[in-house]
Amino acid sequence: MAKPQTIDLFSSSETELKEKQPRGRKSTDASDNYTAADIEVLEGLEPVRRRPGMYIGGTDEKALHHLFAEIIDNSMDEAVAGHASYIEVNLGADGYLTVADNGRGIPVDAHPKFKSKSALEVIMTTLHAGGKFDGKAYQTSGGLHGVGVSVVNALSEILEVEVARGQQLYRMVFSRGKPQSKLEKLGAIKNRRGTRVRFKPDEQIFGKGTAFKPARLFKMARSKAYLFGGVEIRWSCDPELIKDDTPAQAVFHFPGGLRDYLQETINGLTLVTNELFAGRIEKPGGHGSVEWALAWIGNADGFMNSYCNTIPTGEGGTHEAGLRAALMKGLRAYGDRVGNKKAAQITADDVMVTAGCMLSVFIREPEFQGQTKDKLATQEASRIVETTVRDSFDHWLVDRPQQANKLLEWVIEQAEERLKRRRDKEVSRQSATRKLRLPGKLADCTIRSAEGTEIFIVEGDSAGGSAKSARNRETQAILPLRGKILNVANASAAKLAQNQLLSDLIQALGVGLGKHYRDDDLRYERVIIMTDADVDGAHIASLLITFFFQQMPELITKGHLFLAVPPLFKLTHGAKSVYARDEDHKNALLKSEFKAGAKVEISRFKGLGEMNSGQLKETTMDPKVRTLLRVVIDDESNEIVSEAVNALMGSKPEARFRFIQDRAAFVTDLDV
Repeated sequence: MAKPQTIDLFSSSETELKEKQPRGRKSTDASDNYTAADIEVLEGLEPVRRRPGMYIGGTDEKALHHLFAEIIDNSMDEAVAGHASYIEVNLGADGYLTVADNGRGIPVDAHPKFKSKSALEVIMTTLHAGGKFDGKAYQTSGGLHGVGVSVVNALSEILEVEVARGQQLYRMVFSRGKPQSKLEKLGAIKNRRGTRVRFKPDEQIFGKGTAFKPARLFKMARSKAYLFGGVEIRWSCDPELIKDDTPAQAVFHFPGGLRDYLQETINGLTLVTNELFAGRIEKPGGHGSVEWALAWIGNADGFMNSYCNTIPTGEGGTHEAGLRAALMKGLRAYGDRVGNKKAAQITADDVMVTAGCMLSVFIREPEFQGQTKDKLATQEASRIVETTVRDSFDHWLVDRPQQANKLLEWVIEQAEERLKRRRDKEVSRQSATRKLRLPGKLADCTIRSAEGTEIFIVEGDSAGGSAKSARNRETQAILPLRGKILNVANASAAKLAQNQLLSDLIQALGVGLGKHYRDDDLRYERVIIMTDADVDGAHIASLLITFFFQQMPELITKGHLFLAVPPLFKLTHGAKSVYARDEDHKNALLKSEFKAGAKVEISRFKGLGEMNSGQLKETTMDPKVRTLLRVVIDDESNEIVSEAVNALMGSKPEARFRFIQDRAAFVTDLDV
């Protein structure tokens, strides 16, 4: 390979440096021509076509549908201002999208600043031209910068505007932002007023084959109707364009506003409280409003949909911050009022993590970040929303003490789960530099991989001592539990977190609870419950299985959970000894293993702790000779098992009594 050439800048002359300068790079010599003629001035709508991303966020599908948002927002502003009662949206087979309203219509008279142009032409061809700057035409509006409709015009192959105003019909056509004719006066028209915009996006901007998605337009139009109960939106689409279940025709009118929207969205989900927290407050003098609807969901993640002046604010903003503050402070104050000290640890995230929320504000001259208005920046919005919602939330909680208490307990559980995750992360961070901290009573196996390993959960230190001596240290771990564990059938997250036995077990297994369970993090291939072969042992085993069934169901469904089968009896005659797991097995062995009339010594184990390590290994722990029972629950029986667990392990004694009564006739053997 050739040696790269170098230039010694300290020994080369000025002439040499010029000659050695790389090709294609302009010299810094004064003779370079960089003059006023090199300064390009973009006029009219040319900046939009050169840099569409500055105005609509890009040229992808989201940006394409933002064109529709800009047009329908203008019609919505007319409706909110009280001048329009309906909006029509139509997507034609030719790819043209039409939006029409029965508002006042865009002004068509000559513009005072541009005498040769109508106001309509100025609005359609000039950036920052509109009627929403001084607040005279609209007290609250979504369009603020005066660029929306002109941007759509610039990025459309063809755009047609019809205005019915003063019983006269006017029309003007544009192509890529440029007028194709002067404003036409088409003549008298009755029973019609408002503005009708029909346009087709430019393939030069959005790419060949560009087309609106009916389903996306349908959802956008429907959401607008929810945001203002006083408007009716009429949707239609050519059936040939529909590839899913989107209707070809529909009418949206929702007097209930956001409450209706949320009710439909959460239909079928389990709610923490029976009632939605919803309301709408108008500011005095018609200078805006705040509307909200919330529900806390018990079996799904929460969501937040917020709007300002009917504009979706997908990235949130100050109005969302005000809502979060109002709910957090209100719930903390309620907790303090009822004497629940744990309420002090609640954060806004704890309140909102499972909340399905809709929020809409109407304010004058809002400030957004960016032309696409994804985030509200108006600081006053935070104060307005917090003050408005807080007062209503306080009354809502006080008027519904039972629902309020349920909500408070639910949010506290979210807070405790958050704190637990934080503690788990701290352990994980520490584990990166030192060995993982495990429960002190755990005798872990030495192999690092989970494959081929198993953990025995035994009751008591005595049994734990025997099991530790009997185990294979490489693949078998022992975790002794002292006493009966907590019955988790109706235990709260707080009780779970406070129970040391369960805390040790969860930490030893290395997986989370509920929806945070991570099977890949399970530290052992098999989890084996090894309790005494008597009633007390069966009770402890049932409590452990209940815990796994309710808190770690995947541990069962993925085949990790087993029951050891320790013997209950030892049968000895001379030098021969055999073990029986129960009465039936004992009787069978007496007949099959010993001669008739032999004096067989029968001893009953009171517990695993009475067995020496050799006996425990031989009968229960050695994979070559032991018997394991896998705990299995199939999909078909899952609901039945849930009902049985709730009946037998729940907090209602009448349910247990009824369960026993219904099945008493089928009992053939009792161990009493």
